[in-house]
Amino acid sequence: MSVAGEIFRQGLAEETFRALLESAPDAMVVVDGQGRIAFVNAQTERLFGYRREELLGKPVETLVPARFRSGHVDQRSTYAKDPHVRPMGVGLDLFGRRKDGSEFPVEIMLSPIKTHAGQLVVSAIRDITERKEFERELQAKNAALEEAALAKDRFMASMSHELRTPLNAIIGFTGTLLMKLPGPLTPEQEEQLRIIQGSARHLLSLINDVLDLAKVQSGKVDVHFEPVNAHQVVDEITVSLRAGAEQKGLRLDLHLPREPITVTTDQRALRQILTNLVNNAIKYTERGSICVELERVARDERPCVEFRVVDTGIGIAREDQRRIFDPFEQVDESTTRRFQGVGLGLYLSGRLASLLGGRITVESEPGRGSTFALSLPDD
Repeated sequence: MSVAGEIFRQGLAEETFRALLESAPDAMVVVDGQGRIAFVNAQTERLFGYRREELLGKPVETLVPARFRSGHVDQRSTYAKDPHVRPMGVGLDLFGRRKDGSEFPVEIMLSPIKTHAGQLVVSAIRDITERKEFERELQAKNAALEEAALAKDRFMASMSHELRTPLNAIIGFTGTLLMKLPGPLTPEQEEQLRIIQGSARHLLSLINDVLDLAKVQSGKVDVHFEPVNAHQVVDEITVSLRAGAEQKGLRLDLHLPREPITVTTDQRALRQILTNLVNNAIKYTERGSICVELERVARDERPCVEFRVVDTGIGIAREDQRRIFDPFEQVDESTTRRFQGVGLGLYLSGRLASLLGGRITVESEPGRGSTFALSLPDD
């Protein structure tokens, strides 16, 4: 039983009921069993532009646009067979018609009440023009944002090819010259070629980071979970990066358990994370060693496979440890930074770790090195 029905059932005076409807913030229209308007409040007059006496006794379809009237009569007959409370906002596209013929979108709540004169239906009608306009504006802005995102994706795909192709050519031909296949080089020429090669590789790395950033921020990174041999991944990464460590006079060690460890994850994302962590360790370590460790552990009472990269580098102050995982952040922000990079590696690694269901943590102290740990669920 609706509130209005309770009012009648409890025998309250009709004047009291009318006063309640009159004070309602929405347009209130009471319709009898024949579909005629029995009562309207002042808000109905303001909303539809009719005087009260112009509506009383008229079919309720007077307030409905002409194109919907015949269908509304059928809907009213169907409702009369099964009267029930119908709340506002049930997903129907409804419209009202003013006296001047103009139409506007509405929401309508229906509530049947029983009286000694028969069943009535109380309609609460709300003008939602402003909300609909806001929704249209929002849809238009969303469409513009989607188009901008597509344009960005197309631009990034094009730039990926246009930038990588000449850089790979520079790196490749520089490598050929350094191998002295075309002929001998003077020490000065060899040094210059190594500078060119190093700069090209650095630029290619930055381009790859920016492209990866665009993919991560647009949510377009696809991960494929499969059983991955953790020992093999760690071993291959250290082999590929050992030369860079040795050029700086650093040891790159491995501490792996005897028993093979298999983890269900995305192999490409795992490789990218570990490569970033080991590269960072090499970059920020001037003397000593880097050690890559692998172990099964429990984190928050859950079994995990943990990859740790331990270095003897410059270390990170506690107050800086959180922000190094933000994009474009580095501990040393001066214009004369000793270490190249734009501060995307750890941010991308952290986002990829989240996609894999894991996380990256850091323990560090200035001057005493750092330990970065990637923990992945061992389900």
